[in-house]
Amino acid sequence: MPDRAVRRTPQAVVRELISYPIKGCAGMPVTRSQVTPAGLAHDRSFMVVDPGGVFRSQRRDPRLALVRPVVDPHGTRLTLRAPGIAPLEMAVELDAARRDVLLFGTRYRGIDQGDAVAGWLSEVLGAPSRLVRVPPEHDRVTDGEHPGTSGYADSCAVHLLSRSTLDLLNERLLDRDAAPVPMSRFRPNIVLDGWPDPHTEDRARRLVVGTVELVYAKLADRCAVTTVEPRTGMRTGPEPLRTLAGYRRVDGRIAFGVKYAVPGPGVVEVGAEAVVGEWRPPPRTEPAERAERAEPAERAGPAEPAGPAAPALSGRTGG
Repeated sequence: MPDRAVRRTPQAVVRELISYPIKGCAGMPVTRSQVTPAGLAHDRSFMVVDPGGVFRSQRRDPRLALVRPVVDPHGTRLTLRAPGIAPLEMAVELDAARRDVLLFGTRYRGIDQGDAVAGWLSEVLGAPSRLVRVPPEHDRVTDGEHPGTSGYADSCAVHLLSRSTLDLLNERLLDRDAAPVPMSRFRPNIVLDGWPDPHTEDRARRLVVGTVELVYAKLADRCAVTTVEPRTGMRTGPEPLRTLAGYRRVDGRIAFGVKYAVPGPGVVEVGAEAVVGEWRPPPRTEPAERAERAEPAERAGPAEPAGPAAPALSGRTGG
């Protein structure tokens, strides 16, 4: 797109940075972060699994939202908190035996973090669980327009949303007499502010945020995780998926936010500018009347896989 399009779009800045050390658990806000090819430091570097090694997420285990992890800057100590249980502080294990884990039907390896944290998580979730960490030899290729890598994220390394995108959704929710939802429902890594037009991120194909280069991989598909209230760990009903289905269906899926690969690692901090180097036209959304006729089950996004027969990795976002 011509340079004049770049000049015409106001500059956006980073307002929030959130790493999610344990897949499916609460985020850890930061003001500054190293960004590697796998995303923000420590992002989705741990994962809760069932006794068979299949990952747990809020799609099946919404109480994961109650677990608040904090990782020290060096990634050597992990502290877990949740309502009604004493905090657990532990040393991160890097030398223990590996075990097989399954993420959307794909087999990876994980370093088991021991019985103490397994017991703690099992008590919080009410189901037998163990915690694993991405091993140093982890070698995962993610899909999308530009392939990349990530730890245990649902797909790509960085998930980005703008405030104007959420503002539009909340306006539409209020129009339907539904309660607005916080940004945390969508679990982004980077929240940008300054783009007045909602979904500007859909058009940003290459951008530099701080010293980090991001390239477009795919739109973020939304699923039932968006219906989980993070403060309670309980599902709240059909919103915001019902409203999103009325105006944000792309190729049969509900799209909200963008996933990026990281070809140029660096540092990003709150207040950093996002400079877009390449724009493309926005995706074509389906007509509202067609989306509104979608069955409720379809609005909820793809089903949670149960084991080895699960479908291949997609752009779903809930981890």
